[in-house]
Amino acid sequence: MKACAKAAGERLPLVCAPSTRRPLARSFVKVSRLPSQYETKSQVSCSVRVSESTAHRIDATAENIFPAIKDHVLKATDAINRGEVIAVPTDTIYGFACDACSAGAVNRIYEIKGRIQTRPLAICVADVSDISRFALVDHLPHGLLDSLLPGPVTVVLKRGENSILETSLNPGLDSIGVRVPDLDFIRSIAHGAGSALALTSANLSGQPSSVCVKDFEGLWPHCSYIFDGGVLPSGRAGSTIVDLITPGFYKILRDGSSRKETAAVLGKFGFVEAS
Repeated sequence: MKACAKAAGERLPLVCAPSTRRPLARSFVKVSRLPSQYETKSQVSCSVRVSESTAHRIDATAENIFPAIKDHVLKATDAINRGEVIAVPTDTIYGFACDACSAGAVNRIYEIKGRIQTRPLAICVADVSDISRFALVDHLPHGLLDSLLPGPVTVVLKRGENSILETSLNPGLDSIGVRVPDLDFIRSIAHGAGSALALTSANLSGQPSSVCVKDFEGLWPHCSYIFDGGVLPSGRAGSTIVDLITPGFYKILRDGSSRKETAAVLGKFGFVEAS
């Protein structure tokens, strides 16, 4: 495997790019692979096992790869608003991102990954305050989500009747996994796109997660743009996934990269791990 690009260390202010879509919220988004019902490469062969007749394939070259810096946030948000799929770094692993309220874009992600549609996607939002637009949070102690996020954690919550998520995302499922990444680039994309982002690991379903863009080189042709943030230091574990649906109890659905820290925070708020 070729050496991965060096990480770009710039930290960005959140920006709001102009959007041509009707905004769902001012700010929204890191998702990783989710297990069993919440399933969020080492390098794969260029002969991707995806249907060429259905998957959105483009001629991806070096011209489609850009540094993950603020100068390219608008390019990313424009692609999201056109219903396209992009590849982005998160604070854990690389992911494929699209508009969570575009059925066509969501279907395209499933096609790219070769993933069965019964495995739902999680969403990412830019700020903790946005989570209540998509899921029920009133049963959680004040300050809990702010103590967990931003960071390498996916919280699973009930959608609730007032969720503004399209029913075409994970149809028939009354819960949703939500991330707030600790990475300014993807949060700025979410702000500018004016929609929640569906995000899942940038790999073929069942393959190792990607920590640099070369890891998923075989899937580049299926992305409008690839944004290179260098080698991600957190390893391939992805986010820790925790079910917070039941008041006072939590259940770790995937250990991820932050299980110990997540359990410690929940313990301070009086939560008990469900058996």
